[in-house]
Order: sequence, then C-alpha cells, then structure tokens
Amino acid sequence: MPDITVSFVQTALHWHDAAANRAHFDQLLASLAQPTDLIVLPEMFSTGFSMDAAGQAETMQGATVAWLRDTAARHNAVVTGSVIIEDHGHYYNRLLWARPDGGLSWYNKRHLFTLAGEQRTYTPGTTRLIEHWRGWRICPLVCYDLRFPVWSRNQPVEPYDLVLYVANWPAVRRTAWMTLLRARAIENVACALGVNRVGRDGSGHEYSGDSALLDAQGNYLVEAESRDGVFTHTLRLEDLEVFRARFGALNDGDAFELRG
Repeated sequence: MPDITVSFVQTALHWHDAAANRAHFDQLLASLAQPTDLIVLPEMFSTGFSMDAAGQAETMQGATVAWLRDTAARHNAVVTGSVIIEDHGHYYNRLLWARPDGGLSWYNKRHLFTLAGEQRTYTPGTTRLIEHWRGWRICPLVCYDLRFPVWSRNQPVEPYDLVLYVANWPAVRRTAWMTLLRARAIENVACALGVNRVGRDGSGHEYSGDSALLDAQGNYLVEAESRDGVFTHTLRLEDLEVFRARFGALNDGDAFELRG
C-alpha cells in the first residue's frame, strides 16, 4: 500500500499582497529537504482572510493560479490552498488543487463565516471534492467547514483516507480548532490535517497557528504549535487500513444523503 508524504506551511501572511506572499512561500518551500507528494498552504494564502473581494480577487487565469501550477510542477507534488477568485461575476473563497501535470481542480468553501460577514461577499459552494492522489483519497475543505460534521462526514459511497482543512482560524477560538480537528479524525476514521496561519492580519486578528496532522485515532503525528515553517510527515496507508479492519466504525454509521 502506498505511503504519501505531506508537507504543510504555517506562516504569517502579507496583508493584501499576493506577490509578496508568493515570494515568501517560494522561499519557505525551497527549504524542503526531501521529495513530497502534497504541499498544503493556508486559507486565502495570497491575501490573508479578507472581505475586500472586489479589490483582491484574481481570476482563474491570474498570477496565483499560474504560480500554483508552476510550483506543483517544480516540486512534482500537488499544491493546494484557498484564494479569492472572481468567476462569472461571483466571488469565491476557492480551494485550488494544482497537480504537477498542470491539471487543476477546485472546491468552493461551503460554510461561509457569518461572524465576519463572509456570506455577504462570497458565494458558497455546493459540492465536495474528493481527490485521488498517489493511492490516497483526499477530501480538502476550508476553515469554518470544520465546525460542520455532516459536511465533513466520511461516507461509504465516496470514502476518503485524509481530510484536510486550510484555515485562517483566530487564536481566540484555538480550543475549538484543536478539539474539532481531533474529532473529525476520530469520527471519520481518517487521517486529518489542519493548516492554519500565525501572526496578525490587517483586520487586527491574531493567529496562534496550531496546525497539526493526526492519525485516525486522534493521535498527533505533527504539531506545529506557533512555529513558522514547513512541516513534513509520511503517512502509511497500511497503518490506516489495519486500524479500519480492526475497528469497523465506518461500516456501522447511519445512512444519509449529503445535499449541497
């Protein structure tokens, strides 16, 4: 069974400066000391979590999408994170999934953060994305989605092995972040990765990081705490399958239909 090496970046972001953020991520990723299969960046990694969609949005033909494709090709890895995108007159908090062959998939954030008025600016997504990559089935989601277990639910009709959340999750709610990320791993019998940022954004919000990778039993494999940098770990699918064969909670769940 295939292993997958996952690298995630926890760092401060330049407020409303996509070029500076792309250059910063280039510098950080240059430190990768080993090949990797998946590189995960935070939510709105090119701007910070902003409601200025009109001023900050790019298109699918923009510089950040091109950079993601180039970075994926350079590292021979999928690169993912969310970006403010304008598409056919709508603004989206869009997670982009760039493959090294130039292919691109995306997921529009379903649950918009009403406390920040995100729903007044952005259009919500209606469908999940399950990506098959190097032998793993991966479900990428965005920040506030973490609070909604039905949307995150691992289902027999469309199963996944790894669920990941890219985020700008403020320090004031760090207990919820850490608790819910662990819960999503345990209840879905899947590895879980949460990638947050650190520092202060242009709206004055502080971020403590707390990015982490967990196994299907909720054990921490990597804890970034408040550190700035790139964190890498190799997951073994055999370990996950052995645990699932011994503990069949996925087969015992309630049947339901997930609707957008």
